[in-house]
Amino acid sequence: MTLSRRSFLALSAMLPWALKARASTSIPIGLELYSVREALKLDLEGTVRAVAQLGYQCVEFYAPYFDWSEAQTKAMRKLLDDLGIRCYSTHNDEKYFSADNINRARDMNLSLGSKYMVMAFSEPKSGLDGWRVIADELNAAAAKLETSGLKAGYHNHQAEWKPVEGVRPMEILAKNTKPSVMLQLDVGTCLEAGSDPVAWIRANPGRIQSLHLKDWSPDPSKGYQVLFGEGSADWKNIFVAAESVGGVEYYLLEQEGSRFGEIETAKRCLQAYETVHS
Repeated sequence: MTLSRRSFLALSAMLPWALKARASTSIPIGLELYSVREALKLDLEGTVRAVAQLGYQCVEFYAPYFDWSEAQTKAMRKLLDDLGIRCYSTHNDEKYFSADNINRARDMNLSLGSKYMVMAFSEPKSGLDGWRVIADELNAAAAKLETSGLKAGYHNHQAEWKPVEGVRPMEILAKNTKPSVMLQLDVGTCLEAGSDPVAWIRANPGRIQSLHLKDWSPDPSKGYQVLFGEGSADWKNIFVAAESVGGVEYYLLEQEGSRFGEIETAKRCLQAYETVHS
């Protein structure tokens, strides 16, 4: 069968769009397991299985994983492999980046198959020098981790968006950390603090390898209790920015709580994501 010149040109014009759509839909969608924290306390492996059965492609373990034994860590990796899902990153207390703990954290992340070891939280600092210290800690960790193929990352909360001495701490962290340090964007806390997630992504190309897709409502009776898609986040433009310039490698839905149980909430958020990110 031969193609006419007109048909060939039409197909050629469509190809970039088809490739873009394929690239967009190929980005894994995962769950930050803090979303199912109560279920995890009762049944760690069963909860991870339930999350995989919902259709999530990856998970992000948070700080309590650090207390696992070597055998537990290896068993979890086997479970992830058996389920066909990945752990691309973990959330870590600041102390896990210390000289006393970083080797253990590194080894656990390598065992889990992680790519990024993310500092999940830092206490708000009264001055910019305090935030520069955090940047130095991240750079030191990055140098330590990179020899093993891992990368460091930082996850924002509200305080990083509130100006200190006229400057937002997130700007200090972005400016003073190595380009290899991931700036994991928590959308909900960014919105609550009055910042624009789309503008932030575009201002930091290639550094937003993952996002926490947490929605937020300005209605004080709802706040973070809204499901994905029910809040004020402009998800369509956030996805466009993340995928065109942000360098996103995977998404993570996160929920602090809702009117539903944890697993049902995770299910509904994933269904909403699949509708919005189509």
